[in-house]
Amino acid sequence: MKRALLNAAVALMIIALVVYAADYLAAKYQIPKSHQLYSTIKIQPYYAVRLKNNKTEFYFLDPQTEVCIHSLFPHFGHRPCWYVSRNTQKRINM
Repeated sequence: MKRALLNAAVALMIIALVVYAADYLAAKYQIPKSHQLYSTIKIQPYYAVRLKNNKTEFYFLDPQTEVCIHSLFPHFGHRPCWYVSRNTQKRINM
């Protein structure tokens, strides 16, 4: 039983490594060539300031554009576009 669990864990780790490597190579060599690698998405940052009376006051900043990469995982210092498009608000707690 332990050996089967160990084999399953090793197989899962190898599959995860292969998927990450394939995603990295697809991003590095821009496979397919007709696919746009980078995109920009507007992000709305805001400060959430906690007051003494246990209330929170919000200060909205100007929208910013964030460069994202079309991949499953973050590469080259950019977050994936599927993640950025779902998290367009950036809360900064003070």
